[in-house]
Amino acid sequence: MKTNFTFYCKPLLIAFLIGSLFFGSCKKNEDPILPPEIEMSIESPQITIDLEDTLLLKAISSSNSEYNQEWKLDGEVVSTVDSFEFIASKAGTYAINYRAHNSAGEFTATYNVIVNAKEEPEPEPEAPIRPITDESNMYVTELFDYLPAPGQFINKAPGNLASAKGILGGKGMVSLGAWGGSIVLGFDHTVINNEGEDIIIYNNAMGNFAEPGIIYVMQDENGNGKPDDTWYELEGSDFGNDGYIRNYSVTYTRPNPATADVPWKDNQGKSGVVATNTFHKQPYFPEWIEENEYTITGSVLSSKNIDMTNPSYITSASFEYGYADNTQGGDRVDISHAIDKNGEKVTLAGIDFIKIQTGIQANMGWLGELSTEVLGVADLKLVK
Repeated sequence: MKTNFTFYCKPLLIAFLIGSLFFGSCKKNEDPILPPEIEMSIESPQITIDLEDTLLLKAISSSNSEYNQEWKLDGEVVSTVDSFEFIASKAGTYAINYRAHNSAGEFTATYNVIVNAKEEPEPEPEAPIRPITDESNMYVTELFDYLPAPGQFINKAPGNLASAKGILGGKGMVSLGAWGGSIVLGFDHTVINNEGEDIIIYNNAMGNFAEPGIIYVMQDENGNGKPDDTWYELEGSDFGNDGYIRNYSVTYTRPNPATADVPWKDNQGKSGVVATNTFHKQPYFPEWIEENEYTITGSVLSSKNIDMTNPSYITSASFEYGYADNTQGGDRVDISHAIDKNGEKVTLAGIDFIKIQTGIQANMGWLGELSTEVLGVADLKLVK
């Protein structure tokens, strides 16, 4: 009996074990489906953006559940992935809906997006135009600043304040000294930017000897009658060439004794002197400047046109166009050549102020420093 019982029980035990393994295996492979669990990148249902802004919405899963998803913009499906980038083509209110779902459940999110119209900048007021009248003068009539650099004519005519005032309302002569010396003048009317040349600057240039000065112009944009708006350089033919530098600065130092050479140093690491000569023995550093040094900033032209190979016959050829004291008989310039601080062309309806600045730093032996001279400035429309 013992033997028969053992034989009978073993098959039952084996069958029970196999059945347990089978059913246990089936239960393990049939994990329950979980509903989607989502976190949105933006939680607030109210969103405000400006026109042409980009709104990026993301749905981030916090579980391993599988699900389908979609984004709808005003009821129309626009995406079936976990993110949606929205850019409005016009201002208004938009409804954006997100839905993730599977057989176990769903997750939804709704956004109300307000798109504001892009604010257009208010147009800048046009600069006032002072019309020409019967009393208008063809020449500049007001002196706003005279700041010469050191030079052989400074502190006496034609390098003093009386000489600077001498070109108002007519012709005279004023020297601006070495590089950077300048004069700021105003018209009694707005010089309109017409087609072609607009202003003439009278000078003492000769056929083989020019002392070019850079020209700047300004509109009286705020209408207060003062040159406190924006200066625009008139682009001349040397613009952009080797040796031409914008934002160039030179510091001049008062010498000791006062009649000695005037030292200078620039922002390019160079230094030198405005050399004195036997023809002009007065101090070259402007005596009305109280400080012992002063700094001048502007553009500098190349000195390529100066020929000193023959010391007894030094020449300084003129540039093609665009500068003061450059062309024998006077320099006619076009306001349309105005450029901004980045060298880009600007359109000016007209100008009220003009600034002329010596453009080259050069000592020319016995001739002394190169110094721009101005004999007069006039509106070409009124020149008879």
